[in-house]
Amino acid sequence: MKLPQIRIQSQYAKLNIEIQKPSQEIEQRPADMIIEQPSAEMKINRTPGRLTIDQTLAWENLDLKSPFKRVEENAELGMSVSFETIGRIAEEGNELMKIENGGNPIIDQAVRNSQNETVFHTGSTPSQFSVSVQYDPAHVSIDWTVNKPQIEVNVNKPVHTYTPGKVTAYVNPRNSLSIDFVGMNFDKIK
Repeated sequence: MKLPQIRIQSQYAKLNIEIQKPSQEIEQRPADMIIEQPSAEMKINRTPGRLTIDQTLAWENLDLKSPFKRVEENAELGMSVSFETIGRIAEEGNELMKIENGGNPIIDQAVRNSQNETVFHTGSTPSQFSVSVQYDPAHVSIDWTVNKPQIEVNVNKPVHTYTPGKVTAYVNPRNSLSIDFVGMNFDKIK
């Protein structure tokens, strides 16, 4: 006797997943930069120092005088000598006018006029403060103009390339269930 059998055969479904990874590329170019630094401007104004030495008085003390000074002194001397001479001549005229009072005015005047002394001055050592020294110091003014740097920057945007990932899922093999009845007669079951 054959026993009836039920044969069950099942196949599990298999889930397959394929993943395509995303790809991303980022490229950042450096910024374009232009920098110019104008040089500073400097202006210097300088007034030079001035030293003045006047030694005219020292030379005059040594009797080394300029022609202008000699002319001036000789003019003053001429004026004073001429006034003294006029005074002397007037006095001698008065003496001669009073000749009746006695005496010998002509002989006295001759003796007096012959005794004039001539003095030659050869100069002397200059006096202590005969040299005049004057100094005006130098003046320096410095003006600076600082120029700011000129900076121009162009920022470059990043270059971004992105390919999204992809996930594909599929079932292979599919699930299945097969049932077989062995040794049974289905016609008799009715």
